[in-house]
Amino acid sequence: MTYTTTRRRVLQGMAVGTAGALAGCTVGSPTNDLQVSGPLDVGIDEPSLGAAKPVDVDRVAADPRDVPKPITRSEPATIPVELETREVVAEIEPGVTFTYMTFNDQVPGPFIRTRVGDTVELTVRNHESSTMAHNVDFHAVRGPGGGAEATTVNPGEEKHLRFKVTFPGAFVYHCAVANVDYHISSGMFGLILVEPEEGLPEVDREFYLGQMEVYTNGTAGDEGHHEFDFEKMAAENPTYVLINGEKQAIGPQNYDEMRVRTDETVRIYYAVGGPNLFSSFHAIGGVWDEVYAQGALASEPQRYVQTTPVLAGSAAVVTAQFPVPGDYKLVDHALSRVARKGALAVLSAEGPANDELFDPEE
Repeated sequence: MTYTTTRRRVLQGMAVGTAGALAGCTVGSPTNDLQVSGPLDVGIDEPSLGAAKPVDVDRVAADPRDVPKPITRSEPATIPVELETREVVAEIEPGVTFTYMTFNDQVPGPFIRTRVGDTVELTVRNHESSTMAHNVDFHAVRGPGGGAEATTVNPGEEKHLRFKVTFPGAFVYHCAVANVDYHISSGMFGLILVEPEEGLPEVDREFYLGQMEVYTNGTAGDEGHHEFDFEKMAAENPTYVLINGEKQAIGPQNYDEMRVRTDETVRIYYAVGGPNLFSSFHAIGGVWDEVYAQGALASEPQRYVQTTPVLAGSAAVVTAQFPVPGDYKLVDHALSRVARKGALAVLSAEGPANDELFDPEE
């Protein structure tokens, strides 16, 4: 397959920002005030990379709009869930390939929506092209390994598990075989939502994002095929920190899918797979009107939070409004991860100017 020409043209054509723009969280074009011109030269020789590989899929970034509709029923139900584990070559950014491990060919894995009292009928299938065993550990499960032991599948195998969800919240799931950190860092994590029995407050739009770090034998931006680097992972020194599995994946700079109106209320489910770093989740140009910290939907939400910590292996549920039109950067406020390692999503709000709230001089 050939690389996606549009993505290459858009990313390579972006203007170069300055390091000075980082400190003030400026809000110019969607990306150029939060990036640098190239890899940071720190005097460390990286091993040479092999040529970029042909890709198996054009995109691994999960569509942030792909969230099942809120549950309206008042009784428990049985929810069928199918997850296929597959190892695929895809681009982190144009010209940079990496072998991901995925649930259903996407990062993060599919959003699973349930209600307290539901029973999940899970099928886990390991694609025959895989080279390793995989499984699933659900943080929403009460049972050994969160289901990991019961769902371990070798290439070409299929296993089944039934489990009941008994407490509300937003919970990470992930692969948990040996070298669990390697599998998560390669993309194997996702989110299961367990709605409370009374449901969640109504909002206009919901989105789904997931952050992880990737450790490779190259430097961010070096073209070629990046192999996994276990020493960097042990040192917790990632090459990339990514939202939805690709550099600057979501927004006008790439997949322009988070679009809202200025009069809408937005809910974002934010999962952090890690495997090591927590995220300081922040919206440049706004606050989180409500935060269910660590996805704890049974707790009272925090109000008007500027930046919320999301631990590795956890999640946050946030709501916000964007009453002034424009582009809003959603970032990990450990900003070197944005400027140098790719952790950026952009939400675009459309609507009439709101000079009472924000009136820039011409």
